[in-house]
Amino acid sequence: MTAIVQDKYGRPDEVLRQEMVAVPVPHGEEVVVRVHAASIHVGDLVTIEGEPVIARLALGLRKPKNRVPGTDFAGTVVAVGDGVSSIRPGDEVFGWSVNAFAEYVCASLERLVPKPAKLSFVQASAVGVSASAALQLLRDRVRPGQKVLINGASGGLGSFAVQIAKAFGAEVTAVCSTGNIDAMHSLGASHVIDYTKQDFTLGSARYDFILDNVANHSLSRTRRALTAHGTLQSNNGTSGGRWFGTMGTVITTAVVSRFTRRQAGPSIKFTKREDLLTLKELIDAGQLLPLIDRTYALSQAARAVRHVGGGHARGTVVLTV
Repeated sequence: MTAIVQDKYGRPDEVLRQEMVAVPVPHGEEVVVRVHAASIHVGDLVTIEGEPVIARLALGLRKPKNRVPGTDFAGTVVAVGDGVSSIRPGDEVFGWSVNAFAEYVCASLERLVPKPAKLSFVQASAVGVSASAALQLLRDRVRPGQKVLINGASGGLGSFAVQIAKAFGAEVTAVCSTGNIDAMHSLGASHVIDYTKQDFTLGSARYDFILDNVANHSLSRTRRALTAHGTLQSNNGTSGGRWFGTMGTVITTAVVSRFTRRQAGPSIKFTKREDLLTLKELIDAGQLLPLIDRTYALSQAARAVRHVGGGHARGTVVLTV
């Protein structure tokens, strides 16, 4: 089968290439899926470039542990292990696993969910990590009637956060650039702030909950936009140094959260099948729809990853296989 592989860390154009590799064989509770689409999120860029360097403690010190990058995908089941009885060849699924940038992927049964009939394979492939993270950041914090602001609303995670907060009954304000205003309204945002023209931290509006995906203001300045009992949830920011990345923001957030209840501590996110099932329910109810920026062929993986790294994708970028 064809797969995108890398044997070292570096820029996507320098380290990613197509190669023929063996089709995986399922064992036990594993399932082999014919991948029709695989989405790209910021974590994939970290895996490919190996930066921040501290991430290599988990990814592999000198080179990636997994030669094939990618985690989120959607496709058709072609084979199952002898411990699988709940799904069968021909079923359409979405989920996550390592080695997703390939024609076939082998995933644990616990990491797969039936594909919503409303979604194409391209759309379903975008739901995994980003939507799960948005759900975990908002769940148990956002209540009906609250005023919620999403900073960095037009990205993969942010576009899901806008819709999930709306589904939870909040009045949502999205912060994005001029070109994404209409898209944010289409996702259900009641208000949209164009950050190129207005600084939400200097406005008069106050919010019960702020999800900050960008960290382009200090924590104290961002908290000025909160109500007296509001909460700021910082999602680590989008940039940082080569060695430690956004670790400084994480540490600062952890410390500050010990002294003020208006600052939530760092969020540690894990992908769970239960979350995918919750997201599927929202999709089936018409409350959640992936926002797709653009698609690339699998052979254009380096170009697609580079586009995500540019930081201006509207929604999710997807590889078609």
